[in-house]
Amino acid sequence: MTPGFTRFVAIDWSGAKGKRHKGIAIALCAKDDAVPRLIGSPDGRPWSRTAVADWLIARAAEAPTMFGFDFTFAPPFIARAGYLPGDDVPADAPSFWAYVDTICDDADLGAASLLEVRHRRHFYFGKADGVKAGFLHRRTCEDHYNAGGGGKLSTVFDAIGAAQVAKASFAGMRLLHRIHPHVPIWPFDPLPGEGSLVVEIYTSIAARAAGRPKGRAKMRDIAALNAALMALGSMPHDGEMPDDHGADAIVTAAWMRAMAGRSALWSPPLLDAQIAATEGWTFGIE
Repeated sequence: MTPGFTRFVAIDWSGAKGKRHKGIAIALCAKDDAVPRLIGSPDGRPWSRTAVADWLIARAAEAPTMFGFDFTFAPPFIARAGYLPGDDVPADAPSFWAYVDTICDDADLGAASLLEVRHRRHFYFGKADGVKAGFLHRRTCEDHYNAGGGGKLSTVFDAIGAAQVAKASFAGMRLLHRIHPHVPIWPFDPLPGEGSLVVEIYTSIAARAAGRPKGRAKMRDIAALNAALMALGSMPHDGEMPDDHGADAIVTAAWMRAMAGRSALWSPPLLDAQIAATEGWTFGIE
């Protein structure tokens, strides 16, 4: 069974501190080949994370929509039999999302305080923390992707550098807690027979599927953007060149539309019940 979505939304996410985030971009497309369009916030200012949650809940009720977020939905669990070994935290993803939301009072669903204060010892911020390799714990789907030559995915325990995904992911878990009563989140929830669904995505997977070379996922001009869209069966973008976040969201929305009907992507061989309940899975990793 594959879901019958009529809309596809890719959301380039941000874990930055503050209340408005230029790093958030939302692209939406319908079925067939229409080019994905960037969606601005209701007030015309940069998106807030709270506004994204409210917008998603409203859109999910309108039509069967596949929403994709590019952050890690849960920390690694399987390899060490726990999210934060030695600390008293829940042992399933929805309960962990609720825990993160409860202990963080950062603005706009932020979660920097979890990394910087409450569970500081689990995160790598620099040489003073010791050997970085000791912090690089990964989920089953990440190890599988790496082993297949996909490239090294970042871990949520690495909190240093421009490529880190730690703050974005824990902020995202607060968002998941907020939207979960309104829309199922795969694979923590089973694939629904109808309606909307939220999945984890990795924009580089979409870029590779669109023909972008390994290590060169970013598109810097209209020609590159349109070549990627046409490779995914989409009409070309007919406006100004968006920034990196917007371009990633546009291409990923087109990729989601192209891939949603592939039943194999909804049932990866390594995705068992324990992984589905704890770590989750990135849509597109087979």
